[in-house]
Amino acid sequence: MPEARGTTQRSTSPPEPLVPRKRPTQERSRRRFESMLVEARSLLIEVGFESLTCEEIASRADVPIGTLYQYFANKYVIVCELDRQDAVGVQHELAAFAAEIPSLDWIRLLDKFIDHLAALWRDDPSRRAVWLAVQSTPATRATATIHERAIADQVARIIAPLTPSQRTRRVMMSEVLVHTAYSLLSFSVQDGHDHARTVAELKRMLGGYLLLEDGPAG
Repeated sequence: MPEARGTTQRSTSPPEPLVPRKRPTQERSRRRFESMLVEARSLLIEVGFESLTCEEIASRADVPIGTLYQYFANKYVIVCELDRQDAVGVQHELAAFAAEIPSLDWIRLLDKFIDHLAALWRDDPSRRAVWLAVQSTPATRATATIHERAIADQVARIIAPLTPSQRTRRVMMSEVLVHTAYSLLSFSVQDGHDHARTVAELKRMLGGYLLLEDGPAG
């Protein structure tokens, strides 16, 4: 079955989110589902998104191609599911971070959280590979935006005590914070870039941005 892009129709409405056709309910099916995603992540690093195929993913995962298509319409859905997995992991870490807020030393806590994210991007090359892959089409970008917004909503709740005068701007602030962090972390792990210095600049940037709470009330 050929790869289906599903993004060639011209429409003024936003693209539909790319999600699996179904999710497994039984243990054996869950193992197969996860195996396909694990192999897709590995292949993404090895061959890049353009050369990624459902056939090779199924072969590596040792499942029939028909089984893969039961869950995923095409490789675009697969990379969006990988992006969702990464976002859920960040949300779990944010929940732990939120337990320490509000704090008089919230800048230290922000630094700690950025260090955690930076370590993920530095030590797991699939993070950047997935992030770049979901920038490839309008539908994948729209789906990734949904995942980013879920993180941003969580960030907005966390920074509420820290930004009392920015009530009406807080949602936008949070989206900017999340997208800036992702973009600069991707930049930081490119060949020839100084990861540690980029992360240090990211901390200064986000910390200073949050200090806009001292501006006019929203």
